[in-house]
Amino acid sequence: MTKKYANLAIISNNTFEATKAVNLHHYDISSALQTTLEFNELIAIFTSKIADKIPHSAYIYINTEFGLEVKSGVFTRHSCNYALKVEQQQLGELKLMRNHRFSESDLQLLEALLCCLIYPLKNATLFHQALKMAYTDPLTQTRNRASFNDSIQREMSLATRNAKNLSLIFFDIDHFKTINDTYGHDCGDITLASSAKWIKESLRESDLVFRYGGEEFVILLSDTSANAAEMLAERIRTSIENHTIAYGMETIKITASLGVSTLHEGDTLESFVKHADDAMYMAKNNGRNQVALSR
Repeated sequence: MTKKYANLAIISNNTFEATKAVNLHHYDISSALQTTLEFNELIAIFTSKIADKIPHSAYIYINTEFGLEVKSGVFTRHSCNYALKVEQQQLGELKLMRNHRFSESDLQLLEALLCCLIYPLKNATLFHQALKMAYTDPLTQTRNRASFNDSIQREMSLATRNAKNLSLIFFDIDHFKTINDTYGHDCGDITLASSAKWIKESLRESDLVFRYGGEEFVILLSDTSANAAEMLAERIRTSIENHTIAYGMETIKITASLGVSTLHEGDTLESFVKHADDAMYMAKNNGRNQVALSR
């Protein structure tokens, strides 16, 4: 049953849908929400601004499209939960918690106040979707070179500041030109997309993979020692070797060469990357289908 309130709809008691913008005279909330396009900041601002109207002890915001979970406060047994959307666009789920039940009047006021949040969330979603597209390689669905340039500088700064390990794996498909020349570029594209999929299946959640160019990929490993990075590279190499690509009536076995480097004191971005690249070429020169560690 659909319950209507102030041009909003509560669907199945859990889904919040704004059908159009509504002037609720909460200008302070709306103005504050116009200051950022970051999901975590929007939720923090919104929950702070409504705290005196709808007292709560904690909140959780989940956005599966961007793999995001934002939470803060003291978690208790009573909660209200809304799946947010506007114009059929999913905007995530927001849960508020406190140690006593939310009354009907609390929920009605909250549903009205949520109208202030919906459109800033939509703007944030559109912004991050555009950013994601700009930073994603369309063929392999990995991050692209521009994303790598941004990410590695950030990760190097964090590793240096926090005295943490940072490692890098360069990955290159062996004899890729031969695959292209023999079977055509469509087969080459399938090889690249399949390799990216198998790489990602071998990685941890915190690892980042980028298409560096051509048949080369780079894997950025935060808080990872040289030995751990070498073990992960070997796992990736084995996974590639154990898979077969079916193309037309042909079955194609592929292998890859991988080079590993770990950030050392005094390394620049250029030297850090070059050590991994040199190690990868060392693996190539030593017979391919192997992992080499930078010296």
